[in-house]
Amino acid sequence: MNRSLFIIFLTIALDAMGIGLVFPILPALLQDISPSHHTALYIGLLGSLYAAMQFIFSPILGTLSDRLGRRPILLLSLAGSVLNYLLLTFSHSFMLLLIGRIVAGMSSANMSVASAYLIDISVPEQRTKYFGLSSAMFGAGFVIGPVLGGLLGEYWLRLPFLVAALLSAINLLLAYFALPESGKALSSQPLCLTLNPFKAFQSLHNMPGVLPLMATFFIFSATGEAYAVCWALWGHAAFQWNGFWTGLSLGMFGLCQMLVQAFVPQHASKRFGNRNTVLIGMGCTGIALSIMALAQQGWIIFAIMPVFALGSIGTPALQALASQKVAAGQHGQFQGMVTSTVSLAAMCAPLFFSTLYFQLQSSWPGAIWLSVIALYLLALPVVLQAIQPDPATD
Repeated sequence: MNRSLFIIFLTIALDAMGIGLVFPILPALLQDISPSHHTALYIGLLGSLYAAMQFIFSPILGTLSDRLGRRPILLLSLAGSVLNYLLLTFSHSFMLLLIGRIVAGMSSANMSVASAYLIDISVPEQRTKYFGLSSAMFGAGFVIGPVLGGLLGEYWLRLPFLVAALLSAINLLLAYFALPESGKALSSQPLCLTLNPFKAFQSLHNMPGVLPLMATFFIFSATGEAYAVCWALWGHAAFQWNGFWTGLSLGMFGLCQMLVQAFVPQHASKRFGNRNTVLIGMGCTGIALSIMALAQQGWIIFAIMPVFALGSIGTPALQALASQKVAAGQHGQFQGMVTSTVSLAAMCAPLFFSTLYFQLQSSWPGAIWLSVIALYLLALPVVLQAIQPDPATD
């Protein structure tokens, strides 16, 4: 792995780690800053604010990277990450914590720039592999983050943020001294920035065949929110899992998914093609969800984890397909819209799935997974349109 890839993957892992780092210690941190009975409300506010900042700023950073280069925008966002963690380390008021999460959401929007950088330095045949490794690094960071936050938080509540600030600062220095520009010519299109993320999507009419792809990214991201919202509730209702078993099941799923995304997508894409790989991923997810809905014993869930994790091979293949439909000078802008779409799904889908689970939990908790399959089936025509062969790029 060359140094550019190492720095990009490190950036992605640290972004994910920063998301997960907050989970185990945020309730205690809020109580430390401002003792209140409204901790759950504050956690929801901070989470929504983080997603909203990603939604707004992902297209902006992506567009800026098309015009000004990937390197300066990555450096700026990494500096923002350092600032965010320092604010979290030394914040003694809810307002400072709020500002920290705003900065975190803005700087974590650099995922769009990192993805565009990977496209710049790769040929089409490598992109499924690189996007798979990117997803694996994100998964690794998301697994490490909560563990690190929980362990370090036992010594000092703010120590996880200080360690994250140091790691981000090291990453910033590495990028400053060792990360070259991607070498792609900058876009000559006029620079028009807006804080209205919906207006940024107006440029889709200049990208033929891309709208169904964006809809597919939204569908995949939205259905993924069902796991975050319902997994713990369903595990307790179906198998009487406590916190340990819930955490163990999620940890095993994260590990299986990380290994699958690191090693499988490039081989699946080479053997079956990107389009068939997307459909195979959806099929594996559907099989796993069907078994989960009907399972009567908890060990079955652990047994099907490899099949469930194989469902994740579709996303890198979809990203590789999308990269072939977008002009070179628009990759940053497009990846920004993808990240923004994912953030929009994270804002909308949890309410839908939590409401649906509330209606189903008394009669059949596992039915929530059948609802995910139903959404996949309803969205299948859109997915098939998104991945249909393009004579210009195939």
